[in-house]
Parts: sequence; C-alpha cells; structure tokens
Amino acid sequence: MRIDIMTLFPDSVIDVLSDSILGRAQERGYIHIEAHQIRDYTASKQCQVDDYPYGGGRGAIMQADPLYRCWEAVCDYAQGPVHTVFLSPCGHTFTQADAIRLSKLDNLVLVCGHYEGIDQRFIDECVDEEISLGDFVLTGGEIAAMAVTDAVCRMVPGVLADPECFEDESHFNGLLEYPQYSRPASWHGREVPPILLSGDHAKVAQWRRKQALRRTKQRRPDMYEKLDLSSKQDKKLLAQMEEEDLAEAEAMDRRE
Repeated sequence: MRIDIMTLFPDSVIDVLSDSILGRAQERGYIHIEAHQIRDYTASKQCQVDDYPYGGGRGAIMQADPLYRCWEAVCDYAQGPVHTVFLSPCGHTFTQADAIRLSKLDNLVLVCGHYEGIDQRFIDECVDEEISLGDFVLTGGEIAAMAVTDAVCRMVPGVLADPECFEDESHFNGLLEYPQYSRPASWHGREVPPILLSGDHAKVAQWRRKQALRRTKQRRPDMYEKLDLSSKQDKKLLAQMEEEDLAEAEAMDRRE
C-alpha cells in the first residue's frame, strides 16, 4: 500500500512515521509512505500557498492551485487510481471501520490543511471524502494525517506479526479491550487476577470477554447497545455479570 501526504511540514510527518513498526514495515515493502511539500508546487516566487478569503474574515486560506499541482504530481507517483482524503473538522469522524476500509486501497492521498482552511474548489474537484478525528479543531492536518496513517497501516497484511495483534483491541469488534497485566504478579499491593495465572486458556478467554463487555457497558454504552449478545456464551456471561453486580451492591450496603 502507498500513502502520500500533502503537507507544509513533510519532515515532521516523515520523522514520526518512519520509526518503530511502521518503519520496519516500510523496509520490508508492506507499505510506502511519502510526504510532499506543497510549497514546492506554487507558481509564486515567494513560495506563497495562502491568500485572504473572498468575502472577508480573519486569517488566510490555502490556495487551490498549489494544492492541485501537488495532487497531480502525487497521482503520477502513485501510478494508479488514488483515493483522496482531506483531514478536516467538517468531515465524518474517523473510526476503526474506516481504518480497515482504507487499508484495502492501493493508493491513499491525505491532504493536510492549514491556516483557516483550504479553497473549496480544490475539495470539490479532487477530494473523495473528508475525515475528522473528532469534535475539536487542530492548527493543521498533520497530526490527524499521522493518526489516520498509523491506524490504516496497522491493518495492512504483514505490518503486524499476526491478526491477533489487533483483533482483540478496542473498537475492532465493537468492544473496548479488556484490562492487561504484566510482571510482577504483585505491584504496590495490587495483584494480577488469579485467573490469568491459572494456565487455563479457555477460562482466560472467557474472563477477557466478560471484562471487555463490562468495560464497554460502563464506558461506552452507545457501543454496547449495538452489540449482538444473542449467543449462548454471551448470555451466560451476562448472567454472571448481573450476579456479580448484585453481590457487589449487597456488599456495599452491608458496609454502609
């Protein structure tokens, strides 16, 4: 998979995306990430890429022409159909499902805006979709582009050692991830749950599923409501959770 990032700060972007797992994945040829300096494609001698908006208002916006010239060059580098995403607070909120969907593309182009935004005409002509990280505003699209790139690349076959590396993670299957523990077994008076030390893999898997359900129900009821919990195994776990919650409530009443 190839990802091209159009930005005013290519060095910063590449520095982050060339380390650790993504760096090794690029060395092995599973992914290829390039960052392109938009200023290199302006016709202005001063390398200007922004100007005041028509209609007035504070600040400046990025001009359509430098963006388009850069995008054209990126399309040539890709040597095939591209899917262009503009990182924008006006876009739909990025999800794990989007990461999985975009990871199946051969060529993904991410456009980083800056200043007060970019000329709408470039969006209308070249952008396939707009994506936001959430209901907040950043000073530029670089952080969002790096987050999207990281999430997408992790889903490309071969980047992670095994599908299990992401299949149990938060949001992949509609659940938040269960709690994790490492050595030592006792730390600051806090003990690792005994079931995780039992060596019984079936019971460990059952415990993890129950903890994931409990955490999702408590922290993300919106996600919990969408789960299909009709299986015999899940019904049994839900019954256990109700019994545990009732026992805990009764214990609190006795302490009071």
